[in-house]
Amino acid sequence: MKAVVQRAKSASVSIDGNVRTSIGHGLLVFVGIHKEDTDSDIEWMVRKIANMRIFEDENGLINSDLDTIQGEALVISQFTLIASTKKGNRPSFNDAADPQKGNDYYLRAVEGLEKALDRPVKTGVFAANMQVSLVNDGPVTITLDTRHRE
Repeated sequence: MKAVVQRAKSASVSIDGNVRTSIGHGLLVFVGIHKEDTDSDIEWMVRKIANMRIFEDENGLINSDLDTIQGEALVISQFTLIASTKKGNRPSFNDAADPQKGNDYYLRAVEGLEKALDRPVKTGVFAANMQVSLVNDGPVTITLDTRHRE
């Protein structure tokens, strides 16, 4: 499982020109599900995202997590994060989970994050053609990969 976590001043997702949902201050998270992901990958990823201290505290230090600032979260499924570019210039998506597993794990990650934060998390639509807008705060962008846990 891979994630791109971006600190946002605001973010939104649109489908067919219509805004589906938006957030203010918080996190925009893109999540890609690998075909070999397990329950422990979901648990690790949710814990990392929920507890990531990438927001400024009262002293201006990057020391606060999403819950501390009472920020919002928008989580978007993005299978292209699992792309392999080892051969040639056309990415391979062979390691991405099949749609059924991908959707299941995506929804479970969202549910896990909702439990960790004790509030709703906004989402895109699995497998939809979405347009995502972001005002990246900082910019702060962190990548996470359950195969390279740091």
